[in-house]
Amino acid sequence: MESRSPSPDLDPVAGITEDLVSLPNYKAAGDAKIDFDGQLAQSIQLHEDVRTGCGGQTWPAGMVLGKHMLRYHRTKLETARILELGAGGGLVGLAVAAGCDLQAPLILTDQDVMLELMKHNIQLNKLEGKATASILDWGEPLPEAVVAHKPDVILAAECVYFEPAFPLLMQTLKDLFELNENAVVYFCFKKRRRADMQFVKVAKKTFAVEEIFDEDRPVFQRESLFLFTFRKRATGGTTSSKKKKSGTTANHNEQIQIES
Repeated sequence: MESRSPSPDLDPVAGITEDLVSLPNYKAAGDAKIDFDGQLAQSIQLHEDVRTGCGGQTWPAGMVLGKHMLRYHRTKLETARILELGAGGGLVGLAVAAGCDLQAPLILTDQDVMLELMKHNIQLNKLEGKATASILDWGEPLPEAVVAHKPDVILAAECVYFEPAFPLLMQTLKDLFELNENAVVYFCFKKRRRADMQFVKVAKKTFAVEEIFDEDRPVFQRESLFLFTFRKRATGGTTSSKKKKSGTTANHNEQIQIES
């Protein structure tokens, strides 16, 4: 197997360029209670601590993706094998675990520095039977736990924050589709610089990428937040044509519009 470059450390400051729209505001360590605008009957608790990296706090894309999954996909998720990439403290995955009657525990994944925070938040919400935490370094071979899980739903929020990791993230997405060609990735991020949209352009050449319906889109797109699905592209590029013939409404199946 060819060797791959190790995932870079996700330093909150490293990799910031002049193209960054605005610098983030980092929160002090503490606990937050989140119900995703009433989508959860009981709020989850999330311990936030950026001392281990910028993934240690909540970010807008995680709030958008968590609410979207609970609002539109709650029933589907019950029977899914779910993996969260770049989970940080586990915001999106824990929302799904708390709000859905999962038949199989989902896996939160991130780098080693985030492992204890993910485990802490699972325990904080008493979700040990519905969620586990694992190390997954982008660009490296998938860990055994992930291979055995063979996820068919992959959650990814704010995964394009750190530009040097983009090629590694792309490799991991390819590996996950090789593991399960029927998987779907729910991908949400906030555009902060031109490079973020360049990542999506590259993804569009590799996967079947679609911007998906959400009734809150006019609100969150004003904040430069985008919500997509990625799927493995069908042989011969037939994925899009099949979907167009399926009768799905334009609102629910809009093609992505990439900003320059």
